[in-house]
Amino acid sequence: MRVVYSPAHLAHDVTTETVMGGVIPANEVAERAERIRTTLEADGGFAIDAPTEHGTEPILAVHDAGLLRYVEEAWPAARAQSLARPNLTADTFPNFRMFEGMSPEFVAGRTETRFAAGRAGWWGLDTANPLVAGTYGAARAAVDVALTTVDLVLGGEPAAYGLCRPPGHHAARSMAGGYCFFNNAAIAAEAFVRAAGEQVAILDVDYHHGNGTQQIFWRRGDVLYVSLHADPERQYPFFLGAADEIGEGEGSGANLNIPLPAGTDDSGYLAALDRGLAAIADNPGDVIVVSLGFDTYGHDPIGDFALTTAVYHECGRRVAALGRRLVILQEGGYHRPSLGANARAWLRGAEGRPYESLPASGFGGDGSDR
Repeated sequence: MRVVYSPAHLAHDVTTETVMGGVIPANEVAERAERIRTTLEADGGFAIDAPTEHGTEPILAVHDAGLLRYVEEAWPAARAQSLARPNLTADTFPNFRMFEGMSPEFVAGRTETRFAAGRAGWWGLDTANPLVAGTYGAARAAVDVALTTVDLVLGGEPAAYGLCRPPGHHAARSMAGGYCFFNNAAIAAEAFVRAAGEQVAILDVDYHHGNGTQQIFWRRGDVLYVSLHADPERQYPFFLGAADEIGEGEGSGANLNIPLPAGTDDSGYLAALDRGLAAIADNPGDVIVVSLGFDTYGHDPIGDFALTTAVYHECGRRVAALGRRLVILQEGGYHRPSLGANARAWLRGAEGRPYESLPASGFGGDGSDR
């Protein structure tokens, strides 16, 4: 399988994040992608390609120009304004209750502040999304990784994998959040729709609901969004991801959320996956964009599912068995020792290669099936 990877992600060198008011070691770090890359290289069955540059037009097809401008300008602006912080993280967000009782015309006239700290809140969802000097270049490169993966599939590859970092599925049209700055999967899906003129499905198997992807295509009937994730009653992003969210207008019925309980194991997850795949099979189109997360793993530090490495191979096999071309893009997964083994298992399953567990010290992963 062809794998698209860029070392530009290393410049998004995040060391801490803020959660529930406390500063903790960052979960979304460069080691994640490097663990996966070294494991796939050692496997011998994957070819690593560099991305090609696609410019900003595909980003602007999905995102507000102001978000692109913010991510590009935020760090230089923070330095110029002498914000003495290791990263730029929002303190204040324009919550809709701030404007309660005010006319829609008045609220529409509010605009982002020129100060970096305020802009971070204007364009952001949460405090767990630190931005540093290399974030813009890394986020642009992640988009190029995704679009190059699309190019490979359009060029005849039955499946290709984009090792995107930063991830993307929490980024909405006008909002970054949840470690995400640009929505790689949404940009890829839009690029395919425009290039091929066909419907595309997005299958999101990250532990967290892809609120950004859902929002971008909420009123679109040409992109089917199917997501398996932790019930938002108990997990981030909390306010979106319920089963009754089916889309509106032309997008009514083109959004399927399958929230799952804590402790979901291999058998429960496969049953949910079969339900999602059945929905995709009932819709036209021959491409699936997979938002692939491994924070569903049983030892993930920010998840509460109980999936094993072995089940990822079966997940990849079942997705590929649908017979559609696959644009596979990396999202989350934060148990670093297992990431290489888990990605390798999923991708080998999608290729039709047998499952082979790894030794504890092998290929950058722990090979665990616990």
